[in-house]
Amino acid sequence: MTAAIAHLSDPHLTAGQPADARAAALRRALDRVLALDPLPDCVVITGDLVDQGGPEAYRTLREVIGGFPLPLHLTAGNHDDPGALLGEFGGTGFLGGADRTHYAVDHPAFTLVALDSHLPDSPGGRLGAAQLAWLDSVLARRPDVPALVCLHHPPIAVGIPYLDGMRLTDAAELGAVLAGHRNVARVLAGHLHRPVVAAFGGSTLTTAPSTYLQSSLARHEGVPDFLPEPASFLLHLGGDGCWVTHTVAVAEAAAH
Repeated sequence: MTAAIAHLSDPHLTAGQPADARAAALRRALDRVLALDPLPDCVVITGDLVDQGGPEAYRTLREVIGGFPLPLHLTAGNHDDPGALLGEFGGTGFLGGADRTHYAVDHPAFTLVALDSHLPDSPGGRLGAAQLAWLDSVLARRPDVPALVCLHHPPIAVGIPYLDGMRLTDAAELGAVLAGHRNVARVLAGHLHRPVVAAFGGSTLTTAPSTYLQSSLARHEGVPDFLPEPASFLLHLGGDGCWVTHTVAVAEAAAH
């Protein structure tokens, strides 16, 4: 395998309590990434980086990830504030050196594309026509290089009614863009606090668990419980025209 991407999600950091537990959970997950041999090419965290979007919470996030030795890429979720995220990380490698919250990073063996599905005043997500047109152009730029498209909100229903009611609203438009390109190796999402795999847009969609709390498989009409189950993350490996995804357990479960 010639490419490796560690895929984390939903740390929900805060500036106050229980910031210590949430930050510690993210640190444990990142330490587990660094225990991989060989190391991955990069890490992506697919949104809900903080819980309430305030500048202080992003400063807490910087304290956790600032010295991380591998390339680490961030995407915005519904709990994030894109403006505050830019205020702390704009122009840095955490946002691909960009001054906006959607960007692309050309790694030698793959292109990582980060989208911003944050929709103000809504738990659901939307990309919009301009961002989708930008994605179309980015995917066409390196047509023979695998691309991983990252966003927070899953574009499909997963059988959990509460979460299905807050998925990506322009999923059909995203699927049409992706289907027009043969180089999309994976679509990486978060939001669910559960690992899910499905076909989407001619590619494979994966959602990563949370580094903090996991949601229950609530197939009824109600709010899922969020449980301190053992945390994990996904490791996407690609090479020789084939991509596989592993689930990597983090040794210690996040505590309340």
